[in-house]
Amino acid sequence: MILEVAILNVRDGVTEAFESAFREASTIIASMPGYHSHELRRCIESHSRYILLVHWQRLEDHTVGFRQSAEYQRWRKLLHHFYNPFPTVEHYHESLVTPAA
Repeated sequence: MILEVAILNVRDGVTEAFESAFREASTIIASMPGYHSHELRRCIESHSRYILLVHWQRLEDHTVGFRQSAEYQRWRKLLHHFYNPFPTVEHYHESLVTPAA
């Protein structure tokens, strides 16, 4: 399992529109092969900053399967104009430490 992490800095004054567009875009990403789950969280200290966490089965499910798909073009059209600057996306291996039962 791979965790995709993106810090999303949304332009001031458009956070409500961004959240609405993201709800629509969520159905796109959730339909992709290799997708497991995602969550979007809004920052407490900086109200126009969000963190997006997406769990993928394999790195290629995101970097190739999603990003090279027609669905990604719809995702991009819905969301990319909200960001300033454009987000850096990083990928992480599965957890190295698991909580004790």
